Amino acid sequence: MPLGALRPSPLVEQATQHLRDQITEGHWPVGTKLPAETALAKALGIGRSTVREALRALSGAGLVQARQGAGVFVIATEPAEDWPTRLRRAALSDLYEVRMLIEVEAAQLAARRRTDGDLALIGAALDRRRAAASGDTTGFVDADIALHAAVVAAAHNPVLTALFAEFVPALRQGLIELVELLDLRVDDPNHGDTGHSALVDAITASDADAAGDVLRDELNQTLAHLRTT
Repeated sequence: MPLGALRPSPLVEQATQHLRDQITEGHWPVGTKLPAETALAKALGIGRSTVREALRALSGAGLVQARQGAGVFVIATEPAEDWPTRLRRAALSDLYEVRMLIEVEAAQLAARRRTDGDLALIGAALDRRRAAASGDTTGFVDADIALHAAVVAAAHNPVLTALFAEFVPALRQGLIELVELLDLRVDDPNHGDTGHSALVDAITASDADAAGDVLRDELNQTLAHLRTT
């Protein structure tokens, strides 16, 4: 596909897409050194600053890499998936395995670090989960996740909180589908209340081992369902 002059606007987006097409369609294979900025600018009919922005976007997508003193080289023909996209495509069982690593540790930290304010928020979240049991699946799952988020927040580790937040959108949709597929609330609308109550009690008592054990058991039960569906 020959290079050609581009229309005026938006130039950076057009340049990025044009160069991306050259790479993904195999015109510049992996290992190829791209033409210099001046040559690309002339061929595309744009300024060097626009070319530089386009190359920066391609680098962010994992397609090219600048090498000091050598130039810009193609390192992949397909853009790297960003983290949210990868999570959306992940199997729910894989999400749960990682969720267990994050949340069990968070529950143990929460038991050690929780404040009176944290306990009030966690208790209120448990009450909302119980109240949501009389409603639809979506509301119940949202209330369940909110309780877990309150526990993670009580660990007072911003990295753990951010990691859990990244998982929530994919986790939420997967849980809604799982609860409905397995009819988990048909006989028990407040499915899992015993375990969640025990988790809150363990955090309130500052019993880190019990908090970790309770949450691990709860998540393992769901993971067992996932592996048999």
